[in-house]
Amino acid sequence: QVQLVESGGGLVQAGGSLRLSCAASGRTFGNYRMGWFRQAPGKEREFVAAITWSGGPTYYADFVKGRFTISRDNAKNTVSLQMNSLKPEDTAVYYCAARLATPAWPNTTPREYDYWGQGTQVTVSS
Repeated sequence: QVQLVESGGGLVQAGGSLRLSCAASGRTFGNYRMGWFRQAPGKEREFVAAITWSGGPTYYADFVKGRFTISRDNAKNTVSLQMNSLKPEDTAVYYCAARLATPAWPNTTPREYDYWGQGTQVTVSS
């Protein structure tokens, strides 16, 4: 079992930045691939970014490429999402997710992840 707790959400103006963090506890964090998803009101949960267990390969949704950066610190059991140049359409609840490593890469659908945090609200004003 892995427990995930997100933090760092808030209200920011368009063009601003936020850094989300996800703290993991439970089983060996380094064995898990991590992902960030988001869900806006009335919309399905969508993939944002993913990172392998080693912190090497990363993968991003097209709409965040060049603006968001995912990273992890296995020594601290954390994964982060640095979000720059935020847009009002980035407004959503952001979720951290984890799954054991698999040969398939990238993992971009919610059903591929086994553990989820409770989410943190990000609101971008225009």
